Amino acid sequence: MTFLDYFSGVSAAYATFRPRYPDALFDFLASVAPARDAVWDAGTGSGQAATGLARLFNHIIATDASANQIEQATPHPRIEYRVAPAEASGLQDHSVDLVTAAQALHWFDRPRFWNEVRRVLRPHGVLAVWTYVLFEIDPEIDAVVRRFYSGIVGPYWPPERRITEERYRTIEFPFDEFTAPDFVIEQRVTLDDVAGYIRTWSATRAFIKHHRLDPVDDLVRELARAWGAPHQSRPARWPVAMRIGRIGRVE
Repeated sequence: MTFLDYFSGVSAAYATFRPRYPDALFDFLASVAPARDAVWDAGTGSGQAATGLARLFNHIIATDASANQIEQATPHPRIEYRVAPAEASGLQDHSVDLVTAAQALHWFDRPRFWNEVRRVLRPHGVLAVWTYVLFEIDPEIDAVVRRFYSGIVGPYWPPERRITEERYRTIEFPFDEFTAPDFVIEQRVTLDDVAGYIRTWSATRAFIKHHRLDPVDDLVRELARAWGAPHQSRPARWPVAMRIGRIGRVE
């Protein structure tokens, strides 16, 4: 089975620079799951969501189609990492209480993933999928980053990622949906952190592959004028958009 592999070449950077989700998000998922026994985290990447889930659930099966991503994943005694695509997890039927996909659904074959979710969830189990949009720091910095995002690397965004811009609102979601709170990722970042994060973007990787030069170097020089001391940290915010639903009887 083939998959859209945009991140194996930057797995270490992905593990280092991708933002971490707020505890409140995982507290909410624990409150709506029918039990806290087992979770499947699909498209885990390097385990950003899996490690948050491990605080509250007994056993996390975290899968990714990329062996390189799994190699860089954060170890945890409650997490079992496996190399497997989201459409064919290898999990047993009706074996988990919660399925999650964090910043990953847009890379999946959704109809096949929905079927896999129905197969592995227990009765009244919950599916939660979420994405985050472009980070915000301050108006001057945000304007520079938006020009880079839409202009410099804009033509290189894969078409699958369009649904993240729409905050997953436009996709089919064939589950008994209910409303999730609004969550925001908040963490302090340095200019080096921002550069490292932007270099993990799929569009940035595609630009570098096509042009054989790194556009982030020029971006950093432009940002430096607004940033101040390069090692100064600034608060960054990533708004999160979640779709969440439940299955009823075992299908």
